[in-house]
Amino acid sequence: MTEQKRSEWNSNLAFMMAMIGSAVGLGNIWRFPNVLYSNGGGSFMIPYIVSLFLLGISFVLVEYAVGFKFKRSLARILFSVSKKLEPVAWFILLVVFLITTYYVCVVGWDLIYIVLSITKAWGANPDLYFTNNVLHATDSVSGIFTIVPTVLASVFAIWFIAWFILKRDLNEGIGRVSKILLPLLCIIVVGIVAFSLTLPGASIGYTQIFTPDWSALTNLDVWLAAFGQIVFSLSLGMAIAMTYASYLPEGSKLVDNALVVAFSNSGFEVFNSIGIFSILGFMTLSSGIPFNELVTEGTGLAFVVFPQVFNIMGDVAYIVGPLFFLCILFAGITSVIALLEGVCYSISEKFLIERKKTATAVCIVGFCISTIFATGLGSSILGVFDAFLNNFALLFAVLLECIIFGWIYKFDDLIETLNNNSKIKVGKTWKTVIKYILPICIFGLWAQGIYSTISSSNSFSTTIMIILTIVLIVVPVIFAKLPAINEHYYDV
Repeated sequence: MTEQKRSEWNSNLAFMMAMIGSAVGLGNIWRFPNVLYSNGGGSFMIPYIVSLFLLGISFVLVEYAVGFKFKRSLARILFSVSKKLEPVAWFILLVVFLITTYYVCVVGWDLIYIVLSITKAWGANPDLYFTNNVLHATDSVSGIFTIVPTVLASVFAIWFIAWFILKRDLNEGIGRVSKILLPLLCIIVVGIVAFSLTLPGASIGYTQIFTPDWSALTNLDVWLAAFGQIVFSLSLGMAIAMTYASYLPEGSKLVDNALVVAFSNSGFEVFNSIGIFSILGFMTLSSGIPFNELVTEGTGLAFVVFPQVFNIMGDVAYIVGPLFFLCILFAGITSVIALLEGVCYSISEKFLIERKKTATAVCIVGFCISTIFATGLGSSILGVFDAFLNNFALLFAVLLECIIFGWIYKFDDLIETLNNNSKIKVGKTWKTVIKYILPICIFGLWAQGIYSTISSSNSFSTTIMIILTIVLIVVPVIFAKLPAINEHYYDV
């Protein structure tokens, strides 16, 4: 059977909106403020900017060039580079898919909080409410057999939304949704930041961004934190940029587009942090809780600290609260569809399954896995998945891509592809960064991730990590060994 007509963006704007939407996610909203504060405040911006250019933009350019040049799925691209590399592609895609299964759950929690924020239903103790009333969390292994109905329903809702978008034509689905959700997200963020700056005590918070701790610049961990933030913030190694770039028409300005996406993403998370810090400064002034106790990461910030803030904010919180959680929802949805697109594309291209059927199958399997996180033990399992997949598997994937495209593939071809239509050119400096500097930086980050994951593990988490390791070895090999239905799939 011959391959189907491939999709293509109908405008550069659609591509840009989709790329920025894929980059702007939960990591921008609740991870960056904590990383910024914990690593020297204002002085962190120096390693952050260095990391943005050295790692972020450099690696995004690799993914853009590869996707645009081959105009194929990741699995087929790596097969074209070397027949032995197809399992690596399916490994990367499986890591991305597994990350999506728990990412959807977190977005589902946010969906619940949009409803709760309308009446501040979390009460006087948001921490206890989140643990007992929302998650119904337990440390008992038997908790895996206890389904939490509200979480399951919200997870289903997010998977349904993702399926509804993915099953449609590229421009009617991802393109149109990105054009709608991203501007709405930006409007909400601008509104929240503008409001936060008017709060009493706002300066206690936002001055943290502009108050540097210069001694932090000599700390290797601070630089690794900056590299880590860029990896997660720009979704490096997840095949998103590669997949989206493969849909670009001829004549696209790849380098120019990459710079706009990278700067937009970083600008968003820095600007958003001004609002987050200002609101936390208000909380410090109003409650007397030290600022450093409020700046936490992830779910603690979104579902515990901010509800506490809304409790003392008064009636205006009935507007700000829903908008805040709506902001997280929009960022989450655009990221979910981006994560799944590369997986769907590779499956569809190899086995010649039409887009709607592929999206349906992927979302059904994803939902089944996500039900694990909708149990009483779900939040504990989610934590293990997150630590292992991000600190070990994803960074390993980025390292593999650096080696493959920096050393195995003819790198000069990528330089030519990038420079063809771009106003800004790349050359030998970029080549040196990809071949030498980037692998060293990623390896250091990966080693640190392995150490932190192993040193904090127990028998429960170790068991889950062993299972995940087996899955990440066996499943990619199976997908690589399965014969392609597409008769052109093996054309190099």
